Amino acid sequence: MLSQTIMIQNPHGLHARPAGELVKIATSCDSDITLIVGERRINAKSIFSIMSAGIKCGTQIEIECSGETEKEDLDCLLKAIEQGLGE
Repeated sequence: MLSQTIMIQNPHGLHARPAGELVKIATSCDSDITLIVGERRINAKSIFSIMSAGIKCGTQIEIECSGETEKEDLDCLLKAIEQGLGE
């Protein structure tokens, strides 16, 4: 299992469009992917879970990947978040 913390930079946080992009990327990965926000553990492959978390700009999230391709999957997710998830 690998994990890394990153800050959400999107001005409006993870609203529908960037959350959808995150889910799209996560579902293309073979690893089990969990977002940790405070005390909450969120399935990164569930748009409902991400949207209900209310993740705002400046929020620190930990991305946890577990599986054979965990390194590649974590790198892909970090890059996408750093680039604003399509915004």
